[in-house]
Amino acid sequence: MVGGALGTASRAGLSLVIPNLADVPLSIAIINVVGAFVLGYLSSSVTFLGADSSTAKNLKLLLGTGFCGGFTTYSSLAIDTAVLIMRGSVGVSLLYSLGTVTVGGLATWLGLVAGSSVSGRKARTTNAEAAS
Repeated sequence: MVGGALGTASRAGLSLVIPNLADVPLSIAIINVVGAFVLGYLSSSVTFLGADSSTAKNLKLLLGTGFCGGFTTYSSLAIDTAVLIMRGSVGVSLLYSLGTVTVGGLATWLGLVAGSSVSGRKARTTNAEAAS
C-alpha cells in the first residue's frame, strides 16, 4: 500500500511538471518507460537475494507491485491514445502508443541487463569475501 501511494504520488507530480509536446502528453509515456526500466532492474537485481528470501519478496512487493504499479499507468496511455484518435491525429496516436510500448519493452530489457550486472557483481563480491 505504501509503495502504491508513493508511486501514484510520484506519477501525479511528474505529470504536472513534464509539459505536453503539442497535443501529445509526454509525461505518461516517459513515466511508463521509466517504470518499465525500474521494474526490469528490480526484477533481476534482487534475484541475488534468492527466490525464497523474505527480503527479496518484500522488495518486489513494495517496489515492483506497489511503487511501479502505482507509478506506471497504461490505462492513461490508452485514454491518451483514444483522445488523440478522436482529435483526428491517428498517425500520432499510433506512434505514441506503439512507440511507448516498444521503448518500454527496450527499457525493461535494459533494466534486466543492468540489474543482473549489479546482482552478478554483488554475488562475485560476496563469494570472494566468503572465500577470504
